[in-house]
Amino acid sequence: MTETQPTSYEAAFAALQEIIAKLEDGDLSLEESLKLYEEGKKLSDHCGKLLEKAQLRVSTLSGKEDEDIPF
Repeated sequence: MTETQPTSYEAAFAALQEIIAKLEDGDLSLEESLKLYEEGKKLSDHCGKLLEKAQLRVSTLSGKEDEDIPF
């Protein structure tokens, strides 16, 4: 992944899945694994924020701003 985060949820999630696959292979050094873990954490946080924004938009549009909408 590059220094900039993907702008769409789909792109960020795909990058996160790629990192997970690399980590699961177990063929990385400790330093490489830590770097990928850090990138994955940032992507995970970014995906979470995008999902929260989407939930807020749906809540606002549906007139249910005070209720949690399960996805």
